[in-house]
Amino acid sequence: MNSARIIKNIRFELDSYLKHNLSLKTLVIGISGGLDSAICAALARPICDLNHISLIGRSIPIKTNKDDEIKRAKEIGIIFCHDFKEVNIETLYDCTVSSINYFEYEPQNDNFNKIRLGNIKARLRMIYLYNLAYATQGLVLSTDNLTEYLLGFWTINGDTGDFGMIQNLWKTEVYKISRFLVQTLRDENKEIAADALYSAIIATPTDGLGITNSDLDQIGASSYEDVDEILQDYASKPDSIYKNHPVIQRHLKSQFKRKIPINIPRDTTLL
Repeated sequence: MNSARIIKNIRFELDSYLKHNLSLKTLVIGISGGLDSAICAALARPICDLNHISLIGRSIPIKTNKDDEIKRAKEIGIIFCHDFKEVNIETLYDCTVSSINYFEYEPQNDNFNKIRLGNIKARLRMIYLYNLAYATQGLVLSTDNLTEYLLGFWTINGDTGDFGMIQNLWKTEVYKISRFLVQTLRDENKEIAADALYSAIIATPTDGLGITNSDLDQIGASSYEDVDEILQDYASKPDSIYKNHPVIQRHLKSQFKRKIPINIPRDTTLL
């Protein structure tokens, strides 16, 4: 793959979108301390500069985010965003969970609860980001990649944004263009920016929701190289040797996410 061309194409598409939507004044992005949001911020910043609009970054840790994640998010946000803040909404989270549990029963299964509460965290963050985007006449940048999309490794109404720069890149491709961009930044003597992005590359990938210690633990694989190989092989060969692999089982079980909302066809409704 040609990383330089991919980066150029992504930035060209974002630039074209902004030039065709002149009412936009900002781009808003959630900065998690992970690679996906870091590379999206790094890709977007020069295009925001070119179009004289503000890149607004917000780190929104809620209880289960680790100190190193929060530290990386702050470094990435300060370096690549025009406007960056770390926002604490734990009181809002506690109030939301308390209110929900008051009106509805709380399931007792521990793992089930972790996922349920993780979904609340993701949705509260998105409420914050979308409200900010509306208030600043902007849009929310999506930070999803193709691998995690196909695995359902995202929260409905919690992770999707308005404009995705890496939505159709495999996670391994995200790593490759990120490493290329680190070297580009070093060549431009932007060592601090390069170091911040590199720290996100080598960090253990996690959703920050406290469900498991790493994303790969949830996915059931040892590396993203393995995950992408399994998904690609299954896509090209329905009778793939991986058809019973946990990665493919997760892909199949999460199909409902990629079909939402499920709408009854008009022809069927009026039959």
